[in-house]
Amino acid sequence: MAEGAYHQELHISWEDFHRDTRELAEKLKDREWKGMLAITRGGLGPATVLSRELDITHVDTVCIASYDHQDQGELQLLKSISLEDGGDGWLVVDDLVDTGKTIKLVKELLPQAHVATVYAKPAGVDMADSYLKTVEQSCWVFFPWEE
Repeated sequence: MAEGAYHQELHISWEDFHRDTRELAEKLKDREWKGMLAITRGGLGPATVLSRELDITHVDTVCIASYDHQDQGELQLLKSISLEDGGDGWLVVDDLVDTGKTIKLVKELLPQAHVATVYAKPAGVDMADSYLKTVEQSCWVFFPWEE
């Protein structure tokens, strides 16, 4: 963990994660989606729940590495995707928007896609089109698949 950067920890249980992701699905259900893209790896968990809740069967990934353990570093686009119409009608999913750098890159690739995250921090909240809950910037979030 970057020294001095995080002063709190939030441990999200499987139960809380599932409940929160289903609640996010309620916010997204009034739209027809062509498909979904999970930002890997963090977006895989929410994509699993959202694809079922929203009945989206076309699911793909875009892979962007930005963390080394708990320190955010340079972005590395490991797997990209090209969609017609700049991603219009596609749902892009991640677990958390922190600084917004990852989502900014995705929006450069797919400017018309709708980006949804379960959790959002103040520095990146404006990058998400939809999100469920805010988290303090100085809080490190531990997801259930990380523990």
